[in-house]
Amino acid sequence: MKTNELLKKIAKLESIVDQLQSEMNYIDQLLREVGFEEGLETLKEAALELLEKKQEDEPI
Repeated sequence: MKTNELLKKIAKLESIVDQLQSEMNYIDQLLREVGFEEGLETLKEAALELLEKKQEDEPI
């Protein structure tokens, strides 16, 4: 690939990263507003606890 093509791909990837970061920030903000004190981090902890409890409750 030529340098110019690589630079265009890098710019596109940077744009995608910016969009994803904006979405993550927005979701984090919404989660805090609905009661997850630390946003995504608290949601991840809750999801992991639910998975752990589900595994404990399932018969072997």
